[in-house]
Amino acid sequence: MRIAVIGAGASGIAAGVNLRKGGYEDFVVFEKAAELGGTWRDNTYPGVACDVPSHLYRFSFAPKADWSMEYAPGSEIHDYLRKVAEDFGILQHIRFNTELTRVEFVDGMWHLASNRGDEGVFNVVISAMGVLHKEVYPSIAGRESFAGISFHSSKWRHDVSLEGKRVGIIGAGSTSVQILPSIVDKVEQVALFMRTPQWVFPVDNNPIPAEKKALFASDPSKLQSLYDYLGDRLNRRLASALVGLNEEGLREISDACARNLEDNVQDPELRKKLTPDYAVGCKRLVVSSAFYPAIQKPNADLIMDSIEAIVPEGIRTADGVLHPLDIIIYATGFDPFNFHRPVKVIGRSGADLDDVWSEAAYALRSISVPGFPNMFFIGGPNSPIGNFSFLLTAETQIRYIMGLVAAIDEGDGSRLVEPKSEATEAFNHEIELAMKDTVWVTGGCTSWYFDKHGKVASWPWTYERFENELSEPRLTEYVLS
Repeated sequence: MRIAVIGAGASGIAAGVNLRKGGYEDFVVFEKAAELGGTWRDNTYPGVACDVPSHLYRFSFAPKADWSMEYAPGSEIHDYLRKVAEDFGILQHIRFNTELTRVEFVDGMWHLASNRGDEGVFNVVISAMGVLHKEVYPSIAGRESFAGISFHSSKWRHDVSLEGKRVGIIGAGSTSVQILPSIVDKVEQVALFMRTPQWVFPVDNNPIPAEKKALFASDPSKLQSLYDYLGDRLNRRLASALVGLNEEGLREISDACARNLEDNVQDPELRKKLTPDYAVGCKRLVVSSAFYPAIQKPNADLIMDSIEAIVPEGIRTADGVLHPLDIIIYATGFDPFNFHRPVKVIGRSGADLDDVWSEAAYALRSISVPGFPNMFFIGGPNSPIGNFSFLLTAETQIRYIMGLVAAIDEGDGSRLVEPKSEATEAFNHEIELAMKDTVWVTGGCTSWYFDKHGKVASWPWTYERFENELSEPRLTEYVLS
């Protein structure tokens, strides 16, 4: 049985490890870049770090006792992923600089083509392309007219010095909150262009003491206990709060964010600007203790007026003010509904996945789509997204996929496993009903969780339910042929 994995980011590496553990060696991980690592390869901006604690943001099968910080910097996570790929023999399976262009189901097999040409046929395709990899730029008049230097945060220009420059940051999410404190002391002036303020949860990112690293290295059970504790606090208790099943937990988070703003922003006008008018958790929670002090520095400006146009000299806002700039940084995020794109995926009877998902992306238990047999998604539609460890989510989904791979293997690798339309429809109808009670819908905001039709693409139940429902496939929900 031949298996194709698309993407050598964290989930692609984890898929490879699980395939090898399951005894499958005939697999290829297709990676468009020259290096593995996905989002942690691409995002190298100043201050980039995980907003999930280091000791939770790791694979269950690859503990790491010596994280340098409580919230690991991006480069350290990238090094960790590279080491895991080396230690578990995944590098030999990765085909670098190979971007798939077409994945087509013909005569019971998946036929793959890339920028290099024909890549052969495979029994199974696992998409591990990640959720946040297709950068988004805002639709602002005159964007191409800027005479200075501009770039997206995920394509950071390390050849460009910020020293003494006038810098504009567009965006108000975690990325801009990490960038601004990291550059404010280097630049002449920094202006943060923010449409909507964020709730900011106060967390100090402290170095992990050498004695604690030594303790974890000498006693793996303590490292495991911390992993389990953090998983319970973040992926389980926080998830329950967001879906309306832990009001006390959500209130505690809300109070902490409000106190953080009240205690650390002295100017009442600035505090008012930074106060959101929606519930905590409605947008992805921003985690930082450095942002509020940084935005109050003399050379930092918070611009809440909408951007009217970008002109050669800088940014002009709706109040008529021109903000002269040397550099513009687009911290404007990613398209979470990109999924398989730009790969053209053609399923049974010529069905184009772009057409199937033209109204909304859907899948059975976030993993598989009717009409596309033996194709499985890690991080597919309605996967848990937010302030969770995606590695934990990915591992849960991979275990489920391995159960489907085993079912295919029972037919000498030629069996086809495809979700039933009625099971998929019932599951997604249940999601739609449950979503109404979540903070994403009731909290009074819009966010990147919403698709173009206003539907929230996350998991509307507890994380325990996610783990239970994906503990093993219910083969009665599938057609096996």
